Amino acid sequence: MKFAVIVFPGSNCDLDMYHAVKDELGTEVEYVWHHDTSLEGYDGILLPGGFSYGDYLRTGAIARFSPIMDEVIKAAKEGKPVLGVCNGFQILLEAGLLPGAMRRNQNLKFICRPVELIVENNNTLFTNGYEQKEEITIPVAHGEGNYYCDDETLEKLKKNNQIVFSYKDEVNGSVLDIAGIMNEQGNVLGMMPHPERAVDSLLGSDDGLRLFKSILSHWRERNAITS
Repeated sequence: MKFAVIVFPGSNCDLDMYHAVKDELGTEVEYVWHHDTSLEGYDGILLPGGFSYGDYLRTGAIARFSPIMDEVIKAAKEGKPVLGVCNGFQILLEAGLLPGAMRRNQNLKFICRPVELIVENNNTLFTNGYEQKEEITIPVAHGEGNYYCDDETLEKLKKNNQIVFSYKDEVNGSVLDIAGIMNEQGNVLGMMPHPERAVDSLLGSDDGLRLFKSILSHWRERNAITS
């Protein structure tokens, strides 16, 4: 499996994402600049955290119009795994690949610390390595991670089991303590916590590594069936 880490001006978690895939997961990965216009040859797409375009206008709002995003949308429609973390999640929301929006944290402060997450849906290509309702430790680092959607969208998310992760305790004011959601097709995941920063016990937790292992396991199983 070969991953692409999309790099925008202001990305600052691209190195962490690259390390998680190459050194901890042990599979192929390359950086792809936001001005590139092809994702041909990549099996999984990763949008890292950071401050794309300095978070001007609105988080993710400018990055959504980068040339590479047409290819990210195309890859998503083709069913390839697409993971957006923190700013990557914000970009996926702005691009319409996931429903809802982000607001400033309820306390209006930047939050940077390990948090406890609950795996709300382990029947996904991103979470098949976890147990249902398992509690895991993943760090957060964001100022605008307060997820919001209207009541109709929330009911749809619940009905379709699109809520993948929730915070065990209140963190940023997100509706229903949502920490991560996926699209209806189940191949696009956006989450505010950083799994790439929890891939080794030396970092305080290795709970995030299983998310990447889940993607790889799904890809291998799918290709074993089709080959």
